[in-house]
Amino acid sequence: MLTFQQALRRGLVALAVLISPVLLIPGWAATGTVRIEVVKAGFIVGVGGGRGTLVFQGRRYPLSVGGLSLGATIGASKADLVGRAYNLRRATDIVGTYSAVGGSVAVGGGASGIRLQNARGVVLDLRGRNIGLEFNANVSGVEIGLR
Repeated sequence: MLTFQQALRRGLVALAVLISPVLLIPGWAATGTVRIEVVKAGFIVGVGGGRGTLVFQGRRYPLSVGGLSLGATIGASKADLVGRAYNLRRATDIVGTYSAVGGSVAVGGGASGIRLQNARGVVLDLRGRNIGLEFNANVSGVEIGLR
């Protein structure tokens, strides 16, 4: 039989396990939708740029997108990506340098997906199509600004 202290301790542990995921998600953070078009070309060093739109709290914000990749990049492609921007407090939080480490292949037209994060903790989870021919295995940096 459990003593009162043991039962209380177990109850508090169970309560902590139940509410800890809620405590880890900031209550003030919001989500926006993002659409980005990027054109990229390169041989060893890839350079890309494009434009996009953030829809956040009922308003549309035009975006500029620039990027650089270092590593084994060969070819050229165009990507149309859509997805979500998480952990936004205000629209300007999307501005910054995003990084991701990964590799992908696009031949003709292929599906792509990427998850990027900036220094403010904003996470972009994007999906879409690549058109063109490109092979890369590199570290990429993507610069996003408001136009």
